[in-house]
Amino acid sequence: MAQTSESLSDQENQRCPFLTQATGTNYQCVKVDRNGGKSRGVCTISSTTGGARKDWLACPFRALDTSMLRDAANRLFSYDADQGFTLTPATLLGKDEEVQKLRDRVAADEPSLVYFQNAFGGEIKLSATDRSPAFSFDSTMVEILRGPDGDLTVGKYGIFEIQTADFHGTYETAVNNISQNLRMFPDEFKEQIDAHQYLLSEDVEGPNTANIFKRTFYQMMFKFQVGAHDTSAGCIFAVPRAVWDSWQKHLGAPELVEASDGTWRLSKPDADVSTTPRSWIYVFDIDASSTHTPNKLDLWRVIGTDAPTLSYFALEVAPEAALEAGGSVDRLREKITQRLGDYLPDFKPSPRSRARKKTSASRNK
Repeated sequence: MAQTSESLSDQENQRCPFLTQATGTNYQCVKVDRNGGKSRGVCTISSTTGGARKDWLACPFRALDTSMLRDAANRLFSYDADQGFTLTPATLLGKDEEVQKLRDRVAADEPSLVYFQNAFGGEIKLSATDRSPAFSFDSTMVEILRGPDGDLTVGKYGIFEIQTADFHGTYETAVNNISQNLRMFPDEFKEQIDAHQYLLSEDVEGPNTANIFKRTFYQMMFKFQVGAHDTSAGCIFAVPRAVWDSWQKHLGAPELVEASDGTWRLSKPDADVSTTPRSWIYVFDIDASSTHTPNKLDLWRVIGTDAPTLSYFALEVAPEAALEAGGSVDRLREKITQRLGDYLPDFKPSPRSRARKKTSASRNK
């Protein structure tokens, strides 16, 4: 756990450092008024599986990382490496000086993007039709261009989605523990938390990993297809590495192929990995620094793919693995037989005879 004067100030003032950095103004945690403040300040939850630390997002604003957003914008809109661009939260355009800056950049044909998010002008929503569902985009980047008469016009849009996790249990006890420790030990907050780590996990249970994929798969496929439309610059899904690891069994544990530019491809066998996709999965880790707060996000993999490929791995490769000889479907029949044995003697396993046991014992001597 890191402790700095900034992190203590954020904790004491219930301030969100990610929204504050993005807007340049103090921004309180958006969870303060939700659920009676029971989840206030909970950005990430870490678990230990197989001895390795796994970080799960509990709030989408935790991924509001300037470097990752700029990387995403640069990739979606294909700006040159040396071509500067602005990425302005929509709510900042409520200031006259910010509007003038935008107009000046657009007039000079300099790349200018505005992005919408829940706290920045609200999510952009795709309306339902008689034959399609409604959807909201976590973050939408919009290219602002100079129109024929010098006015502002809308160019392409890019979709940036952030994957959070559902957790069992309640945050309330852990949040109360942290608040009480900060109140009682303001000068020894870090030392007290480090010495009593159980306070951070009291009544909080692990993530619902199966539900993470199930509730994401359809909307990811749908939004990748929307991102492939001519009016769109593309779509990016950003997920913690813990989430990517939890997806592996749902995708048949695919092997990624490294492209020449250092990115990776989730592609069907024999697919051409030299082409630049319109759909991407950003897999990031949280750098558990003891001195830097908030901890930085590090991109672990940038993976190019598309909806048909995801469908192939989730609906063909993974089921085939389940149907293989000795796979989970074969074991399912054994489990059904064992369960029936609890009620019907016909399905109970035959007891070994005493003679067989003696023979086995004599062989072992």
